[in-house]
Amino acid sequence: MAWHGLMAKAVPMTVTGVLGVATFEALRKAVAKAPLRESTVVATAWGIRVAREVERKVQTGAEQARLAVADVMAEAKERAGEDVSPVAGSGDNHDR
Repeated sequence: MAWHGLMAKAVPMTVTGVLGVATFEALRKAVAKAPLRESTVVATAWGIRVAREVERKVQTGAEQARLAVADVMAEAKERAGEDVSPVAGSGDNHDR
Protein backbone atom coordinates (compact mmCIF):
# COMPACT_ATOMS: atom_id res chain seq x y z
CA MET A 1 0.00 0.00 0.00
CA ALA A 2 2.82 2.41 0.85
CA TRP A 3 4.55 1.44 -2.37
CA HIS A 4 1.42 2.40 -4.31
CA GLY A 5 1.29 5.84 -2.63
CA LEU A 6 4.96 6.46 -3.44
CA MET A 7 4.45 5.54 -7.10
CA ALA A 8 1.34 7.72 -7.28
CA LYS A 9 3.49 10.72 -6.31
CA ALA A 10 6.69 9.79 -8.19
CA VAL A 11 5.25 9.04 -11.63
CA PRO A 12 3.64 12.46 -12.27
CA MET A 13 6.79 14.18 -10.98
CA THR A 14 8.97 12.09 -13.28
CA VAL A 15 6.73 12.76 -16.29
CA THR A 16 6.81 16.49 -15.55
CA GLY A 17 10.61 16.38 -15.31
CA VAL A 18 10.97 14.48 -18.59
CA LEU A 19 8.62 16.89 -20.37
CA GLY A 20 10.54 19.83 -18.92
CA VAL A 21 13.87 18.47 -20.13
CA ALA A 22 12.43 17.74 -23.59
CA THR A 23 10.98 21.26 -23.84
CA PHE A 24 14.26 22.81 -22.69
CA GLU A 25 16.27 20.83 -25.23
CA ALA A 26 13.86 21.72 -28.05
CA LEU A 27 14.08 25.42 -27.20
CA ARG A 28 17.86 25.26 -26.89
CA LYS A 29 18.15 23.70 -30.34
CA ALA A 30 15.72 26.22 -31.85
CA VAL A 31 17.67 29.14 -30.40
CA ALA A 32 20.94 27.65 -31.61
CA LYS A 33 19.55 27.48 -35.15
CA ALA A 34 18.10 31.00 -35.05
CA PRO A 35 20.12 33.57 -37.00
CA LEU A 36 20.84 35.73 -33.94
CA ARG A 37 24.11 37.08 -35.26
CA GLU A 38 22.59 38.06 -38.59
CA SER A 39 19.67 39.75 -36.84
CA THR A 40 22.06 41.63 -34.58
CA VAL A 41 24.14 42.80 -37.54
CA VAL A 42 21.03 43.98 -39.42
CA ALA A 43 19.72 45.86 -36.37
CA THR A 44 23.12 47.48 -35.82
CA ALA A 45 23.35 48.51 -39.48
CA TRP A 46 19.93 50.17 -39.25
CA GLY A 47 21.00 51.92 -36.07
CA ILE A 48 24.10 53.27 -37.80
CA ARG A 49 22.03 54.50 -40.75
CA VAL A 50 19.57 56.26 -38.47
CA ALA A 51 22.39 57.83 -36.45
CA ARG A 52 24.05 59.14 -39.63
CA GLU A 53 20.78 60.62 -40.89
CA VAL A 54 20.10 62.32 -37.55
CA GLU A 55 23.65 63.67 -37.47
CA ARG A 56 23.26 65.05 -40.99
CA LYS A 57 19.99 66.75 -40.10
CA VAL A 58 21.45 68.22 -36.92
CA GLN A 59 24.46 69.60 -38.81
CA THR A 60 22.20 71.09 -41.48
CA GLY A 61 19.99 72.68 -38.85
CA ALA A 62 22.98 74.03 -36.94
CA GLU A 63 24.44 75.54 -40.11
CA GLN A 64 21.12 77.19 -40.96
CA ALA A 65 20.86 78.58 -37.44
CA ARG A 66 24.43 79.91 -37.61
CA LEU A 67 23.74 81.63 -40.92
CA ALA A 68 20.48 83.12 -39.63
CA VAL A 69 22.25 84.52 -36.55
CA ALA A 70 25.05 85.90 -38.73
CA ASP A 71 22.49 87.64 -40.97
CA VAL A 72 20.72 89.18 -37.99
CA MET A 73 24.02 90.35 -36.49
CA ALA A 74 25.16 91.85 -39.80
CA GLU A 75 21.87 93.73 -40.24
CA ALA A 76 21.99 94.95 -36.65
CA LYS A 77 25.55 96.22 -37.10
CA GLU A 78 24.56 98.02 -40.32
CA ARG A 79 21.69 99.74 -38.54
CA ALA A 80 24.02 100.69 -35.69
CA GLY A 81 26.40 102.28 -38.19
CA GLU A 82 29.24 99.78 -37.87
CA ASP A 83 31.22 98.53 -40.83
CA VAL A 84 30.19 94.92 -41.51
CA SER A 85 33.10 92.61 -42.30
CA PRO A 86 32.68 90.02 -45.07
CA VAL A 87 31.60 86.52 -44.12
CA ALA A 88 34.26 83.82 -43.97
CA GLY A 89 34.86 82.17 -47.31
CA SER A 90 34.17 85.32 -49.34
CA GLY A 91 37.41 85.05 -51.26
CA ASP A 92 39.85 86.85 -48.97
CA ASN A 93 42.98 84.82 -48.40
CA HIS A 94 44.29 85.27 -44.86
CA ASP A 95 46.63 82.27 -44.91
CA ARG A 96 49.67 84.13 -46.27
